[in-house]
Amino acid sequence: MNKNHRTITVGVIGVGSMGQHHARILASLPGVKLVGVADANAQVAGSIAALYGAEPYTDYRQLLGKVEAVTIAAPTAMHHAIGLECISRGLHGMMEKPVASTAAQARELDQAAQRHGVVLQAGHVERFNPTFGEMANVLAKERLLALEARRLSPYVPRAAETSAVLDLMVHDLDLCLTLADSPVVDLQALGIQAKVPNLDHASAHLLFASGVMASLTASKISQQKVRELTAICEGGVVQADLLARTVVVHREAISDYRAEQEKVMYRQQGVVEQVYVPMVEPLYAELKHFVDCVREGRTPLVTARDGIRVLELAEAIERSATASLAKAGEPLVEKQD
Repeated sequence: MNKNHRTITVGVIGVGSMGQHHARILASLPGVKLVGVADANAQVAGSIAALYGAEPYTDYRQLLGKVEAVTIAAPTAMHHAIGLECISRGLHGMMEKPVASTAAQARELDQAAQRHGVVLQAGHVERFNPTFGEMANVLAKERLLALEARRLSPYVPRAAETSAVLDLMVHDLDLCLTLADSPVVDLQALGIQAKVPNLDHASAHLLFASGVMASLTASKISQQKVRELTAICEGGVVQADLLARTVVVHREAISDYRAEQEKVMYRQQGVVEQVYVPMVEPLYAELKHFVDCVREGRTPLVTARDGIRVLELAEAIERSATASLAKAGEPLVEKQD
């Protein structure tokens, strides 16, 4: 059998809110056999395994000798230990974002994967969102000046232990780093704590070496779910709604002043382009790409090193935003009598 057509045996570690979708998709992919799922909750592991004809495990180690690849959707605090165990056994892995709790841990995982010669893909799923793909295609022909990202979500108690930066903003940091394709040379950040001890609302302003600016806002206390990315270019504005899966390009056509009834009126007419976005589930595309990389022995689109640079930047933003909290209540300009 041609190695590029062989069946890949996989398992899912952690089948909670995200991992259950890993199991659903992997069970449906051609050329993939979902062997088992592992979760500390026996009832959850059993129900998900039964849905897709897999074996349930409460100890993920029992699964490792039966597969050649795993996707890891366990809590972030467990990524480092689970990842090192899987890699040491020669298993390929797709690690949900963020790759680890810290950039230092992520570097250890990357180094281990290189030593053992296995694929380690970072689970930044928005990179596989066809909306982002079409936006990137448009921007390839434009001179990028600035980026604005908003990622807002309602409060969810189960995710309270993770900050808005590590839970939400990391997605947009990855997208902005990809589009700017330049190192960050300066950053400023602000944050607030409203419901939990972590930063549950944060804003960051970045300056890239290329001169591109980026402004990002992430919130876990919004009553509205928003996933928007806007690019300001020399030739127009490109707006992407990653939830509605739309990409709209605004281009200026006419801009002038004219006199009407003894009044000077400003007139601006523009051209609006609606870009076609294919209907592809981002997680499906991400997991298919992962198993294809395992089967063909190629480097994934989103590597562990991509995950590391996102974590390094996220940590810098958290430091800056946390420092801003200490200044709250201190007026920048003293009130004058």
